[in-house]
Amino acid sequence: MNRNIEGVLGRWSDGPGPLHRKLSDALRRAIARGHLAAGERLPSERELASRLAVSRSTVVTAYDTLRQQGLLESRQGSGTRICARVGRTAEMETPLSPIYRTLIDGPGDLISLACAVFPAHPLVIEAMVDVAREDVPKLTTHNGYVPAGLPPLREAVAEMMTRNGTPTGPEQVLITTGAQQAVSLATQMVVRPGDDVIAESPSFSGTMDLFRNRGANFVAVPVDDDGIDVREVRATASSRRPAAIYVMPTYHNPTGALLAPHRRRELAELVAAEGIPLVEDNALEGAALDDDDVPYVAAFAPPDAPVLTVGSLSKAAWGGLRIGWIRGPEALVDRLIELKAMTDLGSPFFDQLVAARIVPQLDRLRADHRVHLRRNLALVTDLLAESLPSWEWRVPRGGPSLWIRLPAGTAAAFAQVALRYGVEVIPGDYMSPHGEHAEYLRFPFTEEPPVLEETVRRLALAWEAYAPTQETREPGRRVVV
Repeated sequence: MNRNIEGVLGRWSDGPGPLHRKLSDALRRAIARGHLAAGERLPSERELASRLAVSRSTVVTAYDTLRQQGLLESRQGSGTRICARVGRTAEMETPLSPIYRTLIDGPGDLISLACAVFPAHPLVIEAMVDVAREDVPKLTTHNGYVPAGLPPLREAVAEMMTRNGTPTGPEQVLITTGAQQAVSLATQMVVRPGDDVIAESPSFSGTMDLFRNRGANFVAVPVDDDGIDVREVRATASSRRPAAIYVMPTYHNPTGALLAPHRRRELAELVAAEGIPLVEDNALEGAALDDDDVPYVAAFAPPDAPVLTVGSLSKAAWGGLRIGWIRGPEALVDRLIELKAMTDLGSPFFDQLVAARIVPQLDRLRADHRVHLRRNLALVTDLLAESLPSWEWRVPRGGPSLWIRLPAGTAAAFAQVALRYGVEVIPGDYMSPHGEHAEYLRFPFTEEPPVLEETVRRLALAWEAYAPTQETREPGRRVVV
């Protein structure tokens, strides 16, 4: 089995009961959902025990249970496979990202590090009250369908981007249901099955799922302290002719890097010269740790260059306010509006009216988040230095997470142990186009101090229980920070 069995099984060890029973139940669910194909070979008992950080007897018992139920079969020389009669033999669907699974299922009793979630800013409540009092009577006289977005919000976003150094008219802005939809629409427009897409490594797993579902092939380019390596982007673009380039220039997720101004200029020049669409995802620009003032990549590009700039209120204001936007040349935005109309006919009016009142105040929201993030970052780094001194990280330029390198073992195996101590961890290979960064994990630090303190305490206990050696790490993994 070449796919990520840990991702297929999900949070299988969470909850009460013996591990062998929970493992057999998880494998049974994966077979029923089509995540494990009929005839597919499973890892050996020894390999799966190592990857899940359990004893071999746990896997042996789980496999035996499923054999007795007619779901698995084992033959000497061919290993253990899913019985051909229990499911389809066609290609199985990709398992859902653990980030999405947590959003769907909820964290339960776990402390989940799957998502970096901010509480709603007080301005959101104020804006909701004002909209309900002043705008709702006028709202209901409209037919309710504006796929491009309400004019006042498109104007507010255009004015905000113009103030930030990227001259923009309302006709260049499409309002979306969050940044995720903005990237999804851009993907539908520019990527076809089999196309190459240049992406950072590591990257955001939720966005990589969009490209994978579109049938794209990732061409990974490393990230350093100054963001994506634009020289390698240029070389790759020349040799592969990709359909698109996807980057997170402002507080890259998960490393927190800030793409340097000279690299932004070089990337814009490359896109303009080669005509390769660039999606710059700035969903985390509201999570600054310093008072950075760096123009969008689009600011360095000619007006007609295929640069699509994505923004969102999810981190700056509240995740429940599902409003994002995408800015680009008018001709491309017109095509995106058509796709948006076919997708959902337009984002909710009430949310857009709230957003129109918030966008002009984004500077205040960013300043407030900066205070929150600085406090939490100082607390978490002190706690980790005291309780887990062998773990390594670099202080990010921005963003709500630490990108932590484990001194031994793999984050996927450690994540299995962490679940048993009540913490959900996202391993680095989930956030890499080709499964790199197995020794890394992402640690969001947006929760309140008592939760962060308890999280580190549980992780320290889990690490003591995991107790890997340097030899347990898979060979050939490249370290990129």
